[in-house]
Amino acid sequence: MTSILTNVAAMAALQTLRGISNNLQDTQNRVSSGYRVEKAADNAAYWSIATTMRSDNKALSAVSDALGLGAAKVDTAYTAMDNAIDVVSEIKSKIVAATEKGVDKTKIQEEISQLQAQLMSISQSASFSGENWVAGNSTKSVVSTFVRDGNGNVSVKTTDYVLDAASNGNVLFGMTTTGTIDSSTGIIGSSNGTIGSIYTMNITSFGQTEIAMALTAIESGLEAMTKAASQLGSISNRIELQENFVAALGDSIDSGVGRLVDADMEEESSKLTALQTQQQLAIQSLSIANSSAQNVLTLFRS
Repeated sequence: MTSILTNVAAMAALQTLRGISNNLQDTQNRVSSGYRVEKAADNAAYWSIATTMRSDNKALSAVSDALGLGAAKVDTAYTAMDNAIDVVSEIKSKIVAATEKGVDKTKIQEEISQLQAQLMSISQSASFSGENWVAGNSTKSVVSTFVRDGNGNVSVKTTDYVLDAASNGNVLFGMTTTGTIDSSTGIIGSSNGTIGSIYTMNITSFGQTEIAMALTAIESGLEAMTKAASQLGSISNRIELQENFVAALGDSIDSGVGRLVDADMEEESSKLTALQTQQQLAIQSLSIANSSAQNVLTLFRS
């Protein structure tokens, strides 16, 4: 039945055109934004997961920065310890030279005194971002990673390094409660009985017995310093490994989020072409349906 009041064909064509236009708009949005899930209305579950993971990835980026800062602190401490080892080795060679009979120990002590002063200078200068890892008696921490457990709880993990100012500890000097270097503690500052510490010993009046004791004390100090430098090197290596892991983890999270929300551009391109063709056909169908009412006029022509 043909009616001039209700054009069923035009209504159907218009409904089809609206559906195609909506799908075309969605596809165009995906093509222009690159996202399959751009907002919660697109897919609430995927959008929620992606938003959480992006937030975690930003936290990992901050962890990476903190690791870089920690690496700089450890590298500063290692450089100081390595230089201190060279200085103490030089003191050792001066004392060995003092074992020779007839040598002027006063002149040798003048050189040793300069080397001892250099040890203090190294300890005072080995500070990065307000922290000194070769002087003190406390626990230093470096941020290592950001963790989200199965229950959604988040936490920041750290790597700790204990500064021990005992005579066989791992710092050159201790530190007072007021934050100044304590020259009477640490590997360099701790006393070795009657000969004093590596930092204070004066060989001017030493006999052969005291010279031998001094060499033993210095050898023990070098052993402790080498061990401390090894510990710092191990921490530096661990931080480097963690930096690489955090970077790889961040890339993996980005990739995972992309799988959830990124649009497949090849697929969307095919959809866009198909929908544009469908839209043209729907417009043509609507035009034909609208023109059918005009055909009714021919029935009333004489």
